[in-house]
Amino acid sequence: MLTVHHLNNSRSQRILWLLEELGTPYQIVRYQRDAVTSLAPPELKAVHPLGKSPVVTDGGEVLAESGMIIDVLARRAGSDLAVATDSPDYPAYAHWLHFAEGSAMLPFLMGLYAGRLGDAAAPLRPRIESEVANHMAYVEGALAGRSYLVAERLTGADIQMSFVGEIAKATGLAGNLPNTMAWLAGLHARPQWQTALEKGGAYAYA
Repeated sequence: MLTVHHLNNSRSQRILWLLEELGTPYQIVRYQRDAVTSLAPPELKAVHPLGKSPVVTDGGEVLAESGMIIDVLARRAGSDLAVATDSPDYPAYAHWLHFAEGSAMLPFLMGLYAGRLGDAAAPLRPRIESEVANHMAYVEGALAGRSYLVAERLTGADIQMSFVGEIAKATGLAGNLPNTMAWLAGLHARPQWQTALEKGGAYAYA
């Protein structure tokens, strides 16, 4: 059986959701962030050298990186959550899988780290805020008149990008992103998402 090494308030929540959508049996091993530093506990390094979550194990196989996990598990399950490589929708699907962590999350993370520097980070904040606004305006435009990012149906792209929408909402951007927030609300309303939330435990970005 698949094991999801689940860190609270992390990207691994979307892997639980993925598996609920796939109907794939799984078990959860839970890890808690340090109450002071918010870092993952050292026990995760015994699962994967980076010591981060999500990580999925199945026997001797170890899968890391959200986008890869989503795509690999969906394809192995024969699910249309993974867009066929010969589909005209595949480039958009692959784009959003990579965009989530390769582009969109970077300025949010920079903002998080800058916030810990206090006034010393003041010169960086305008650029960080500009990059957040730029990336989220792109997402907002892509979702105009759409319920999903690709192919007018739920795909792994939506699952991967959901964390970006959740972080945007958590950082106070909801009022500027009506399309994105409507999309996110639709995702959160899915019974599979709700089941994953119940199984995963307290989640700050629900």
